[in-house]
Amino acid sequence: MTRKTAIYPKARKRFGQHFLEPAWVAKLIAALRTSPDDIFLEIGPGRGALTRALAPHVARIVAVEIDRDLAAALPAHAPANVRVVTGDFLDVDLDQILRDEPQPLRVVGNLPYNVSSPILFRLLHAADHGRRFSDATLMLQKEVADRLAAPAGTPGYGALAVQVGLLADVDRLLTLPPGAFRPPPKVTSTVARLRFRAPIADVGDQTAFERVVRGVFLQRRKTLLNAFRPVAESFGRSAPQVIELAGLDPSKRPETLTVHEMARLSRAVL
Repeated sequence: MTRKTAIYPKARKRFGQHFLEPAWVAKLIAALRTSPDDIFLEIGPGRGALTRALAPHVARIVAVEIDRDLAAALPAHAPANVRVVTGDFLDVDLDQILRDEPQPLRVVGNLPYNVSSPILFRLLHAADHGRRFSDATLMLQKEVADRLAAPAGTPGYGALAVQVGLLADVDRLLTLPPGAFRPPPKVTSTVARLRFRAPIADVGDQTAFERVVRGVFLQRRKTLLNAFRPVAESFGRSAPQVIELAGLDPSKRPETLTVHEMARLSRAVL
């Protein structure tokens, strides 16, 4: 039995664990372009391959790990500037675990594919327009990364691209083959960076905006009038009147609407 196997448990399917190989850890570190003053929040450090490589280049790392066994094993093998928090990133109290850290922080994470979208949305909300988190460099399934950066009118464009595009700029940094991980996943991965900023458009109310965006993309192939009708009715509004107030063409399809046009629709429904 090797030393690594003795220290760490096997990857667990229920947590979607795929651990990054050392050669790709080095490529990711180079892509991060770190500064000695950086403070990172790491989502899912796993066995700590990235954590240990990143720690000498930055001021501190707060590592949030859902797997209790891995979280218990990591501190003994991590540098002193690493603090491990046991918990699910989707549930942890960010105010509490980051209360003593100067902000904004940077984020890095090898996200489980089955919960990547909820984590992305939590980061968008928690980033506070770049005041809490300046950026997030994330390993994602390539299809998810493609949807993040998809422009209006393309097949991958949808609710995810609109909501991310409102609050962040997206750069794709690296493409990772399945062999970059152990155990290898069945898909290609992408390292994408989200740079958080103030919204590019006034949506009126963030919760209403998300309802509108998700609602119209449930029927993305229909005309805006037909796709938006159930959403408008849920607000107690008339779809034709709201679309006219927003200055939009009711015959357009939701997948062609830009972030700015979605924002106009969101404001008009209030």
